[in-house]
Order: sequence, then structure tokens, then C-alpha cells
Amino acid sequence: MPDTNALTAREIWIRLLLYPSHTLPTAAAPVLVGIGLALRDHIFSPLPILIGFLASWLIHVGGVFNDNYELLRRHSNVPEHPELLQALQNGTLTFNGLRSAIGVCFVLTALTAPYLLGVGGTLALAIGLIGLASGYFYAGGPQPYVKHGLADPIFVLMFGIVAVAGSYYIQWAAVHSTASHSLAALQQLPLDVFLVGLPIGALVTNVMLVDDIRDRHFDASKGWHTFAVRFGLRAIRSEFLALTALAYLLPLAYWRWLGFSAWVFLPLLTLPLAYKVASAVCRFDQTRDLLRMSPMASYLSLLYAALLALGIAI
Repeated sequence: MPDTNALTAREIWIRLLLYPSHTLPTAAAPVLVGIGLALRDHIFSPLPILIGFLASWLIHVGGVFNDNYELLRRHSNVPEHPELLQALQNGTLTFNGLRSAIGVCFVLTALTAPYLLGVGGTLALAIGLIGLASGYFYAGGPQPYVKHGLADPIFVLMFGIVAVAGSYYIQWAAVHSTASHSLAALQQLPLDVFLVGLPIGALVTNVMLVDDIRDRHFDASKGWHTFAVRFGLRAIRSEFLALTALAYLLPLAYWRWLGFSAWVFLPLLTLPLAYKVASAVCRFDQTRDLLRMSPMASYLSLLYAALLALGIAI
């Protein structure tokens, strides 16, 4: 762990709050799959997908800021992130600063709304609001869903279905100019748009599970009923391995039943990295041993998504 006394405000915000090695890959992974699908169907639209990705990443970062704000505000006696507690004590970090950062992220997201609404209509707005709600209510609000053990299925749904389908839809709407009929247009999207992102949902959820394993004692102190808290190490490791297996078996299903070419097996090239992360998860359970595994699992989801997108587009 770094020396908390040596951390500057920049280090606090970049390394511990913005956390680009975590937030950027997981936000980009489903977007890449949406791009791959759009290239396959000859509807790739650079500006809509760029603005859509920016909105998605801002929502993600705002959610991470809010998670840390709620942790420090509601559970100041839980030493889950001693660096942040130290920064609060010495004034390097303030609650007002955190609230402002959350607000900036969500305001900047709102600034993308007129453009996305103009391109994708009410459905694009609905997708954005769903993403905003999932980011905020993870740890915010009167009943954070992570507290009730609902984060795992919501992450699979958001990163594996909503984000991928939303990324495809905003490009599809731009090409077909169907903003005024967006709800009807949803029924016209190919079925595979809602299925092909499931491996990404599984791998991004695994990033969270790594954190849940190492933070399970802190989560128990907070009253959070994560899978690790409820059922223990063996169960959450089984969940991690099951989601990993799902991610690497689904390309076979896509090739066999959805008509994808053999190029859809390209993500299997990431198996060595997946094995390295899974081995660490099965061997270790302490922060010092798993600290590098969270960004590594995040990069795994990005690399897998890039190869899947390539395999789809070819």
C-alpha cells in the first residue's frame, strides 16, 4: 500500500477516485462490442458512439465518486480506504469536493443529452437515465442495491445487455433517422444485439467480485449483503469461475446457434490472462495480494471485448 502521507491531491483524485485503470476499460468494453456489431451491419457512426461512450464513462466515474462519498459519509468508522480517510483528515480531500465532482460528472452527462436525444429519441434518453440510476443507486439513495446483494445481476444486465444494445442503437438510429419512432425501432434491432454482450457483462461483474472478495470483512461491517458476505469465500469464488466459464463458452453458442463465423472465437486468445486472474482469485483473499487483480480483470474485459468486436466485424 502506498504511504498515505505522500499522496498529493492529484494522486488521491486520479489513482484512488477516478481510477482510470478500472473505470475506462469497463466503460469502453461494451461500447467496443456495439461498434463491432455496427461495423458488421454497415451502420458505424463515429460521432454518436463517441458521445455515447463519453456519457457512459461520465456516469461510471460519477458512480465511483458517489460510492466513495457514501462510504466516507455513512461508514467513516470502517477503514476500507485508509488513504481517503487520511486525506479527509488532512484536508487533501473534502466532502464538498466529492459532491462537486459527482455533480460535475452528472452535469456533463446531461450536456450530452440534447445531442443523443436528437439522434436516438426518447429511447436514448431512457437508456441514459437507466445508466444514471444504476450508477447512483449502487451505493446512494435510501436503499443502495449493493446493500441487498443485487449488484451482481444488475452489473451483468447493464454491461452485458443495456450498454451493448444502447451503443448499437445510437448508431442504428443515426443511420436510419428514427429518433421520433425510437420505441418502435427497438423491436427492429437484431436479436443478437441483446445477447452477444453477455460475456462482457460476466467479465465486468468479475471485476467487482475481486473487490468483493478482498473487501468482504469491510462490507460485512457496513451491513452490505454481497455474495461474499452472505455465502463466504468458496461461494463467491465459484460465482467468479462460473462467470468466467460463461464468458468463454458463449462464443461457441454464438457460432453454433446465432450464425456467427469462427472469428467469434478470437476472444479465446485471452484465456491465459483469464487463467492468471482466476488463479489469483482462487488462491488469495487479502487486499495486498488482489490489489493488482482488479485492474487486470478490467483490462481482460477490454481485451476480450476488442477481440469479440473484431470477430463480429470481420
